[in-house]
Parts: sequence; C-alpha cells; structure tokens
Amino acid sequence: MVETAGGGPEDGAAEVLDRPLPDGVRRRVVQIAADGFGGLTVTELPAQLRQYARFTPGRRAKFAGNAMAAALESDPLFRQRIGERLREAQPELTGALDSGSPPPAADPLDVAAAAYVLRPAGWVKLVTAAGEEAQRADAERVDEETRAELERLRAELARAREHTRSETERLRAELEAAKKEAESLHRKLRSALSDVKRGEAALRKLRGEMEAVRAEGHAQVSAAESESRRLKARLGETEAALEAARRTAREGRSVEDMRVRLLLDTVLDAAQGLRRELALPPVSVRPAETVDAVEPGRMTPKDIAARALSEDDPAILDQLLALPQAHLVVDGYNVTKTGYPQMPLEKQRLRLLGQLAQLAAQTGAEVTCVFDGAELAAPVLLAPPRGVRVLFSKPGVTADELIRQLVRAEPPGRPVIVASTDREVADGVARAGARPVASAVLLKRFSRA
Repeated sequence: MVETAGGGPEDGAAEVLDRPLPDGVRRRVVQIAADGFGGLTVTELPAQLRQYARFTPGRRAKFAGNAMAAALESDPLFRQRIGERLREAQPELTGALDSGSPPPAADPLDVAAAAYVLRPAGWVKLVTAAGEEAQRADAERVDEETRAELERLRAELARAREHTRSETERLRAELEAAKKEAESLHRKLRSALSDVKRGEAALRKLRGEMEAVRAEGHAQVSAAESESRRLKARLGETEAALEAARRTAREGRSVEDMRVRLLLDTVLDAAQGLRRELALPPVSVRPAETVDAVEPGRMTPKDIAARALSEDDPAILDQLLALPQAHLVVDGYNVTKTGYPQMPLEKQRLRLLGQLAQLAAQTGAEVTCVFDGAELAAPVLLAPPRGVRVLFSKPGVTADELIRQLVRAEPPGRPVIVASTDREVADGVARAGARPVASAVLLKRFSRA
C-alpha cells in the first residue's frame, strides 16, 4: 500500500476524476513531469518515454506532453517517482497537501497539479476547483479586455467627434469668409455695371457729335470701346471669382460629408475587428437539432431483435449490419478460439482479420476487432486490412473492458453490434445500448460467404 508523508494510507488513490483534466492544470502537471525527468534514470522511465530522456525540460514539455500525461494517469510507479521529485523541489507545498491544508496564497493551478501527481485525500476536489477557478479567471480576463476595448473605441469615437466639430467650425469660418468675399465682389460688380452704363451714355453722346467731328468721334469711340472691353473683362473676372467662391462653398460641404462618412466607416471596422477578436462563431446548430429522438422510418437494433429470427441465425447479423452507420465490434480471441482454437494465435488473428475485411467490403459497416494484449510477448507487427480497425488492450486492461469502452464512446442511438460469446461482455454491452451476438453467429456468416 502506498503511504503519504504523514504515514497513513493514500486515501486519494480511490478517487477518480470524472471529467477531463483542465487545460491549466494539465500544463502544470506536464511541466512537473518534465522537470522531474532529470532525476530519473532511463530504466526508471516508462518505455514510451525513454526516447525523451535526453531532452531539456522545455523540449520534453513540448514534444512529450501527451505521452507524459498518459503515463502519469496510467502508471502509478512513474507517478510516485515524479511525486518524490516534486516533494524534493517544493517541500512546503507538498507538505501542506499531505497535511490536508493547502496554503491559501498558493496558485490554485500549482496546488491542483501537485495534488494530481501526489493523489492525497480530496485531490479530485482540488483539481476540479482549480479548473473552475481558471475558467472564471479566463472569463474575467476576456470581460476586462472587452471593456478596455470598448472604452478605447469610445475614446476614439469622442476624439473623432471632436475632430469633426473642429473641422466643421473651420469650414464654417472659411464659408463665412467666402461669403464676405462674394459680397465684396457683388459690390464691385454693381460698380462696374454703373461704369458700363455711364460709358454707354458717353458713347451715345459721342455718336450724336460724330457727324460734326468724325475724326474726334472715331478716337472717342475707339477709346470707349477699349474701355468697354476692359470693363467686360473685369466683369468676366468678377463672375469667375464668384463661381470659384460658390465652388469652394460646395467643396466645403463635400469635405464635411466625407469626414462624417469616414468616421462611420471607422466605427464599423472597429466593430468588425471586435467580433474577430472575440472569435464569435456563426450559429450552425438549431435548438431543435439537439433533442434526442427517433426519426420516422429509421430502425434500431431493438427493432431487429424483435423480428422472428433465431438468435443463432446469421441472417440477423446481416440485418443488423444493414442499419445506417452500423458499427461491428468483435471480441477477437473469443471468436477465433470458438472457431479454430487449434491454430497458433498469429494465424488465428490473420484468418479472422481476412474474413472481417471481406465482411466490411460486403456490408460497408464500420468494423473494429479487439484482441487481448496480455497474451502478447512482444508488440505485434501487423498491417490491418482495409476497412478493419485492429486494437490491442493496454497492459492491465482486458479486451472485455476495452470493448465496453468502445461501446460507451458511441453516441446514443447508433447501431453497435458486439460479437462475443462471453456472457459478462454481452450483458455489459447490452446495458450500454449495444446489441450482442454470439461468436458462432459471426462464424456461420463467414462460412456462408
């Protein structure tokens, strides 16, 4: 029995974490394992981790994180060795955990990671509380960043409004100046028109005297015409200046409209940027699609079971495999030792996998064949046939338990058929919603093909 620093039995060994390890706690656990690598010899490491023995702690955490996390969960001896290194590195924290009173000022993620490795009594509550605390901290951080971004956008909007007001005042001042200049030009124009009228009167007078003094009249007419052209040119200049003043006023209004439009585009771009920053996903699932129910016309394994067929009739297996998205899980050695027990294990596996490949090609169903890894003296070099998934149970895990895990991993409502003569396996998968069939039924189906 493994004992804690206090000398009592490790009460936390019986506790089980019923949810995935929170990301923050998992990173700290991987870092603890990476730091503890340096104090272990190659022989003390699990086989799957020995290739990372020469890595630095940082590279171990990067490239062997998943492998170390799996080893800590499944290998108690490796976890105990890492825990010993942790006690040497952080005696105060580990001592507080052993006494059942973690320090209040410690980081909850550090406390949870140490508790996960040491497994004191109540370690599951510490890990769960750390995950919830990390989620709450992340939510508060996102909320704070959102508020900061909103305040920044409001400040930018206020600055843009102030800039728009100043530009508007400046344009209004320029417009008033243009109006005053236009009024001055109007006065000059009226004066020029008066001059033209006086010139025309003088011209009429000169025409009356033209008969008497032709030579002098011609000179005066020439002078008057010259003056008239000059005045017309001046009038044209005055009109051009007036039109320029009007155009300037119109451009002033266009600039103001352009600035307001630019402000609006800025606000819209900022809102879109905020949506990208928050990574808001589009709505793709409707609420009605989350309700679990049987659709019209669909059949379930229970419907097949109710038909008038014998339990050892291979036709019932065909009907089950014809269901949409059917998944056949085969207890490998149970089938081979029922059908051809005299053959060596390697030939049993090859024969069964060849028959399953033909069945998968004929039915189109998903096929998974499970073998007990406890009977293997060394890793199996095997290329799975097309359409068949081949799995061996891990050390300490039976093929029966692996089959039950596969059934529990499937979503409710999917047709799952388990081929095994083992009564315990059949009862277990039936409670999980799968349809058990005897190994003899599968063998009859092979012989019929």
